[in-house]
Amino acid sequence: MTERSRILVTGAAGLVGAEVTARLVAAGHQVTALVHNQPAVIRNDGTPLEPDAVTRLPGDVTRPRLGLPEAAYQALVADGLDRIVHCAAITDFGLPDEVYQAVNVDGTAHVLELARAGGVPLVHVGTAYVCGERDGLIRETELDEGQRLANAYEDSKFRAETLVHKAQADGVRAAIVRPSIVVGDEHTGVVRDYKNIYVVLKLATEGKVRSIPGQYEARLDLVPVDYVADIITEVTHRFEEAAGRTFHAVGAPLTLRDFSDVMAEYPPFHVPRFVPPTSFDAQRLPRRERAYYERVMTLYESYFRRRMRFDDSHTAGLATRRPPADGQDFLRALIDHCLETGYLGAPPADATEVLARLNMTGPDATPAANGTSPAASDVNGAGR
Repeated sequence: MTERSRILVTGAAGLVGAEVTARLVAAGHQVTALVHNQPAVIRNDGTPLEPDAVTRLPGDVTRPRLGLPEAAYQALVADGLDRIVHCAAITDFGLPDEVYQAVNVDGTAHVLELARAGGVPLVHVGTAYVCGERDGLIRETELDEGQRLANAYEDSKFRAETLVHKAQADGVRAAIVRPSIVVGDEHTGVVRDYKNIYVVLKLATEGKVRSIPGQYEARLDLVPVDYVADIITEVTHRFEEAAGRTFHAVGAPLTLRDFSDVMAEYPPFHVPRFVPPTSFDAQRLPRRERAYYERVMTLYESYFRRRMRFDDSHTAGLATRRPPADGQDFLRALIDHCLETGYLGAPPADATEVLARLNMTGPDATPAANGTSPAASDVNGAGR
């Protein structure tokens, strides 16, 4: 990669996209940030990038030519981009299928068209959960193993990655990075958006959900946002080594028993009981708890019974940094930050207020769960 390269980052306003953009700018590259509903590029710690640090390009990956005027699109093709980093995706759960199709699948197809037209190498950011509900070791070299995909989000990301593989067979040069569940900073626990697993933590620790169908030996893989951004940036810089390969950006997996043990260390917290799915009956829950279960926990419950482990041999062979070694210590850092900011604490008495605080009362207000920590308001997929 040349010392100063021209790089297009899609989804640059999202959690991961903003951190990748900041790293590429700091390395001296000329970065064009494709943004949509959120024009500012705000880092995980809340710091905005300086207005002149990047070229902001309003667009929409769901539309042909990324929603750009013809002249602007042709300029991208003609001016010689050196890389495209495709972070754009929507990762909220429970949305209509057509939303995932438009953003995650069609959006990837439109980015591939630009890569093909300009002969530009592509770094595609997917998700480790394209493995679906498989158990055991999940290898970076695997994609379609006949797995059952748990929800429309996973299905859309699987289909998007399949498009990338087909484009590679047609001559597009690409590398793929698959993050697991993206959460806060490795050392400080700081996170810009309280999404995905944070919603579950809040409901559980406040005692809103006391019984969850799951297996104590099931594994959740939490990965720091800064580590994910570092891996994507390194793959971008070392693309000639990374081309044609897939890299898992994953953390130290935690069993549900690990989660329970850590939560029990915090006296104010309620610790949920994980009930074998075959014994769980939602109809026996108290009325209010059943409402939380039906509206929220059903979106996540498949993650509480999976027993997979992600191989990251490719990543270890390329990257200069490794993920946290102790998953429980990392979880403590995340929880401590939530306590310091007041996100976790004494719950209000009224259930409607809790739902409102979790942004779950509006028609478009559904919590996110993967991976990648999304901002659902950025429909062009800038919310990874």
